[in-house]
Amino acid sequence: MPVGTQATVKALTPENLESIGAQIILGNTYHLYLRPGHELIQSLGGLHSFMNWHHPILTDSGGYQVFSLNKLTKVTEEGVNFKSHIDGSSHFISPEKAIEIQKALGADIIMAFDEPTPYPSDLSTTKKSLQLTTRWAKRCKDTFQPGNQSLFGIVQGGMHSSLRKESAEQITALDFSGYAIGGLSVGEEKNLMNEMTELTTSFLPTKKPRYLMGVGTPENLLTCSSMGVDMFDCVMPTRNARNGYLFVNGGKINIKNSQYQNDPEPVDSNCCCYTCKNYSRAYLRHLIMAGEILAMHLLTLHNSTFYQTWMKRIRQAIEDDIPFSFAWEETAE
Repeated sequence: MPVGTQATVKALTPENLESIGAQIILGNTYHLYLRPGHELIQSLGGLHSFMNWHHPILTDSGGYQVFSLNKLTKVTEEGVNFKSHIDGSSHFISPEKAIEIQKALGADIIMAFDEPTPYPSDLSTTKKSLQLTTRWAKRCKDTFQPGNQSLFGIVQGGMHSSLRKESAEQITALDFSGYAIGGLSVGEEKNLMNEMTELTTSFLPTKKPRYLMGVGTPENLLTCSSMGVDMFDCVMPTRNARNGYLFVNGGKINIKNSQYQNDPEPVDSNCCCYTCKNYSRAYLRHLIMAGEILAMHLLTLHNSTFYQTWMKRIRQAIEDDIPFSFAWEETAE
């Protein structure tokens, strides 16, 4: 899912997203609640109309942003008091409030409010957080009114195998429409993330969507798809593009490098995106070195196309019931 944090995927139009085959995008409850406000968006017809995206939208609960963007938060049984990172104003979000906001936004898939576990966290701290997440998930489920939206629960448990199992059992017992794996890709080693993903996925129903939140690299998508993960979101393609890093088959390149100054070739000769069809590496390097806005658009369009194509290849391999015959190397020129 391309990440449209503030009702926009940075540097791309909805038409761009449609053209590259994006089927669903992600919006952020925390950011949209603070600005421009969920009530304003609702009054203007909901998020789909507001941003002119007429395909599915998933909104996360805002829990991760509440904790990651605010040093001064107070967590109680009722919810979380925090200050806006924009203007310092005080706010409170409870499980019920998170559902209310997402209902107003009108997303197709909404998430239960959870308390993400920081990394590293000891067993006792993680268990306490897990139990709070479960209680909040129950309140979300009780508040949620089925209709045109689906509600997903979030599994926590940190890097502790026993707690991952415990959380998965508690959350799946609530019978959500789908299940997200939270609390990963937060600074842990790659092997540990893979271990926790595979373990958690094994406890989730195979007949409902399994969503790994905030992940990740093309390698992550390949590896975790093989574990049975169905859905991903990550800012990596767009953020890398804005910094000049472009994904190509086999790795990624830094278009800012001087070796591309006179390069007449496209970013990737095997890519069918608008950028690769029309512009050279030399031109793209010129744009980003000159600070031209067009660079952000063209580079983001390429990376986003690469990710959609990458996932399409993975889906095709699954449908054909054949091993993934392509690999990824974490190298950059």
